[in-house]
Amino acid sequence: MKIACLSGKGGAGKTFAAVNLAAAAGKCRYIDCDVEEPNGRLFLKPEGLETLTVSALLPDFDASLCTGCKKCVDFCRFHALVYVKGRPMVFPEVCHSCGGCALVCPAGAVIEKPRAVGVLEQGRHGDVTVITGILNPGEASGAPIIREAVSRAQGLSILDCPPGSACSVMESAMEADYCLLVAEPTAFGLHNFKMVCELAGLLGKKCGVLINKQDAPYEPLESFCRDAGLPVLERIPFDREAAECIAAGEIAAEKLPRYRELFIRLLEKIGGGA
Repeated sequence: MKIACLSGKGGAGKTFAAVNLAAAAGKCRYIDCDVEEPNGRLFLKPEGLETLTVSALLPDFDASLCTGCKKCVDFCRFHALVYVKGRPMVFPEVCHSCGGCALVCPAGAVIEKPRAVGVLEQGRHGDVTVITGILNPGEASGAPIIREAVSRAQGLSILDCPPGSACSVMESAMEADYCLLVAEPTAFGLHNFKMVCELAGLLGKKCGVLINKQDAPYEPLESFCRDAGLPVLERIPFDREAAECIAAGEIAAEKLPRYRELFIRLLEKIGGGA
């Protein structure tokens, strides 16, 4: 089972939820798809790291075969190609490595060459296999790394998705069996939470809500969940001990019995419990 942890905004507690779910589950895979700023490894501290370079295919052009038909340029919806001085030129920063230019070229002039865009790290934290995607600085898209990371999901896998509702989030959650939506009970949090709920709905995913940092019920969020038919699975209050664990880079489910019980209960409600 693949459980994707999503949140409408950064700071809602998505990584806190994902890391603690993995620690409570025990034998599972934690996959950090937040490739621009992966933080799960700061808590899980994986050992025995192995590193794999992840590459994306970038088009190059054989000038001796190119006829100047510009079909590749016309095809590219991302405007990554232009025709300059008698041949196509690629802007790698916006190329999505879709391979369409090679498919439409009637002369076979497009050659796809690998270009490193980041790495995957894999190690262990006890019984948890920790897989971390890391995007190279300056790269525009982490999609190739996210796809490579998600492809390593086996058995019970916790996918720590990027915050928000952009393309990278869709790439992370597309193969999930269940989406755990982590909500912050504030007006700003609710605004962005609605967008990630819409994304999960478009993907046709079964969802449940974890409300984090709740000192009192926030009625607009409660009303939205009721109206949308979204079950609130658990609520986590403001808690000094949990905050101290986070500040120290420790895992609440391993240090505080009540948090271990909470996240085991959460797993059971989702359907991923042992």
